Amino acid sequence: MNDNLTDTTNQDSPIITIKDMHKWYGDFHVLKNINLKVHKGERIVICGPSGSGKSTLIRCINRLEEHQRGKIIVDGIELTNDLKNIERIRVEVGMVFQHFNLFPHLTILENLTLGPIWVRKTPKKEADETAMYYLEKVRIAEQAKKFPGQLSGGQQQRVAIARSLCMKPNVILFDEPTSALDPEMVKEVLDVMISLAQDGMTMLVVSHEMGFAKSVAHRVLFMDGGEILEENEPNEFFGNPQHERTQLFLSQILN
Repeated sequence: MNDNLTDTTNQDSPIITIKDMHKWYGDFHVLKNINLKVHKGERIVICGPSGSGKSTLIRCINRLEEHQRGKIIVDGIELTNDLKNIERIRVEVGMVFQHFNLFPHLTILENLTLGPIWVRKTPKKEADETAMYYLEKVRIAEQAKKFPGQLSGGQQQRVAIARSLCMKPNVILFDEPTSALDPEMVKEVLDVMISLAQDGMTMLVVSHEMGFAKSVAHRVLFMDGGEILEENEPNEFFGNPQHERTQLFLSQILN
């Protein structure tokens, strides 16, 4: 891990626990025997080839996808069909998608205040102040009155991150947050994510940005065929991969 980043992990009580979790789409066994513990303040990067189950895994953590076997426990609450528990977990677990998912007819400020006002019942004045604080944090406060279509892809993704932060989550899930961006916009989004890491945010990031993984992650997970085949701290993961499938994957994307 990069020494510039403070290690704020708490090794006593996992904020996310996944035990023997499986998921199927019909007959297709998309996730197999997933076991994972994530501690508060920990940053985990999940990599692997397309179709390996990475995005499905993190989407199960806030019940955008339903698992069929095993347990997922988030902040002491088990994810079941109980809608109240699902709502509670979604308030605590932010999500940043590949394709921004901003409301095009709302201003940037309105996009950020909608959740806090309706879900957390935050007064509008307070929601506006919080939104402006996080827009400053992602360095686009001057865009508050504009609409999403007036912003670049990188700016829209930074808005999406700020929107997630406005809900004051305990964890943020990132599903390939830079893969839809032009190359010159990738750095501005990664810089915001590095800043969040420095603040101690618990993060699970599905990404092919291996430079980000090397400098920010506490652990890197490699998935293929719906399984976690390898996990290690970045120096070992990149310098001494154990599984032959990991070795092949890294040789293809690092060269």
